[in-house]
Amino acid sequence: MIYSTFAQVYDQLMDQDLYTDWRDYVLKQVPAKGQRLLELAGGSGSLAVLLQNAGFNVTTLDLSAEMLSLAAEKINRAGLDIPLVQADMRDFAQLGEFDVVTCFDDSICYMPNLADIKTVFSEVNASLVPGGRFMFDAHSLHQMDDIFPGYMYNYQTEDYAFIWSSYEGEVPHSAEHDLTFFVYHEDIDAYKPLIEQHKERTYPLRTLWLPSPRLGLWTFRYPQTSGAVQSLTTARAGSSVALRVPSSNRLGAITCVVLG
Repeated sequence: MIYSTFAQVYDQLMDQDLYTDWRDYVLKQVPAKGQRLLELAGGSGSLAVLLQNAGFNVTTLDLSAEMLSLAAEKINRAGLDIPLVQADMRDFAQLGEFDVVTCFDDSICYMPNLADIKTVFSEVNASLVPGGRFMFDAHSLHQMDDIFPGYMYNYQTEDYAFIWSSYEGEVPHSAEHDLTFFVYHEDIDAYKPLIEQHKERTYPLRTLWLPSPRLGLWTFRYPQTSGAVQSLTTARAGSSVALRVPSSNRLGAITCVVLG
């Protein structure tokens, strides 16, 4: 399972400011008043703690048992009570209804195809109360096509070394990341190599939503232009895209942030 080894060094490699940025973004969209919030792909629990302390009633879901173990430790240290659920974000509607669902840190890009993204969105739709909110982010085409291919990152401490190498994936707008860890084992007085491979994929915005008829036909609007509809091809990194849906749909609005 991906993140099995990565979990050991995840918090040391992550930019901690991102968690406060995501918390502040959620609070800007939905002021916290005790609403039930489901965090998909919650990872090591850093954002869950911030959102719970901000006033949401958080439940965190992740596929990785190792990441949830980190989250449990972090939540216990904070003296909080946050349910942790090990599950696939393509199958979680049985958890009940929520006022807000989030999926940050480009986690949606780990879905291998549009059919799986449709399944995630359908599960979100089934889990939200009428008028609920869904917020997530995704890599831009530029990040996937121009930045990731050939990207390398190295990190080293006394206990381990970490090498991240990215290259173009097998399908359009995708990337594969080879994560190599050299972890020191005192019993053998040597570093043992461990390797994980992560695959990500993104899509043009106009393509991303159309395969999901259950969720309705959405209109892309850019808040920074006072609601004026812009061409989907002009979406730039960091822009916020609000998707308004029919009143017959459970979703009040969806917000997507284009990364990179």
